[in-house]
Amino acid sequence: MTIISLFYLYLLASSSRFLYFTTFSFRATATIIGVNYGRLGDNLPSPSRSIQLLQTMNAAHVKLYDADHEILQLLSTTKLEVTIMVANHEISAIASSQRLADQWVYEHILNHYPDTMIRFVLVGNEILSYTTTDQDKQIMKDLVPAMARIWTSLTTEGINDIKIGTPFAMDVVESTFPPSTGRFKPEIVHEIVPLLDFLSGTDSLFFIDVYPYFSWSANPMSITLDYALLNGNQTYTDLGSGLTYTNLLDQMLDSVFFAMARLGYNNVMIGIAETGWPHEGEWNEYGTNRENAAVYNRNIVRKMTAVPPVGTPARPGVTIPTFIFSLYDENQKFGPESERHWGLLHPDGRPVYEVDLSGQAY
Repeated sequence: MTIISLFYLYLLASSSRFLYFTTFSFRATATIIGVNYGRLGDNLPSPSRSIQLLQTMNAAHVKLYDADHEILQLLSTTKLEVTIMVANHEISAIASSQRLADQWVYEHILNHYPDTMIRFVLVGNEILSYTTTDQDKQIMKDLVPAMARIWTSLTTEGINDIKIGTPFAMDVVESTFPPSTGRFKPEIVHEIVPLLDFLSGTDSLFFIDVYPYFSWSANPMSITLDYALLNGNQTYTDLGSGLTYTNLLDQMLDSVFFAMARLGYNNVMIGIAETGWPHEGEWNEYGTNRENAAVYNRNIVRKMTAVPPVGTPARPGVTIPTFIFSLYDENQKFGPESERHWGLLHPDGRPVYEVDLSGQAY
């Protein structure tokens, strides 16, 4: 057993509320559609206007990339559920000190909760995708201890309806096709196992940023556009599992389920921290148009708000909390032109295309 696992188990054992905490499960709740509210733009509406727009769009949940006090205070007057984030650079300090973890929880959660309906705290963002520097490697080692510190702070306060997680990019999975061959990259398994210990023990979710657009655009000759857009006009049968797929998203999600099961974690559910489709790009960024973006996001809403829940072929009937990326086009993002055109809204608040996030229109 790793030092991180021992540290995590020690923190679990230190809380008498552990058994009560783990009885709360998202598997029985209605699937929510949320929106990622990023602010990497110099022309975006104010936070108050942005929150009004989210409500107009029938969003159920908003995910922030920080824990901004102004935004959390504004959200206290709404029915929007909220996800906040611990910044990557804060992780190591929190991991090293329960006092600092308690302070972070006090400042960013207790000052706003329960009026602001915080439901998830995500510790870091795509930590295992950045492993080149010594600092990156240290943050990797500190990830689960920091999550456990935050969890201990919350349970000490008697708060049992806020889950702790961390979002990963799909690059943590070495093999995704066919889904039954899904496995995590061997070089990060020693970090993934204690994380799965934590998620399993606290009944939380494995959050993943999953973008069929990128998989399709990298292989347009082998993956049809309809399959990537969730149009359901094509099927694929995984000979290893016997499961039949009608869209690329389910294949990608199930590769993660199989990767977790391969390590002995069949009980950890998935949340989608980011998904979406760019509506504009360079001339050579195929498929980046409003029509495709509208179709993809409408199909995501339809799938994730279905009653009863659809789940995936490997996990039928499970709920999958899902956050669409993103609220706005963000003109200060780096990368190809498409990186700045994932928004559901233009910076002036006009919709790029119509989408009903409640699912009632579908």
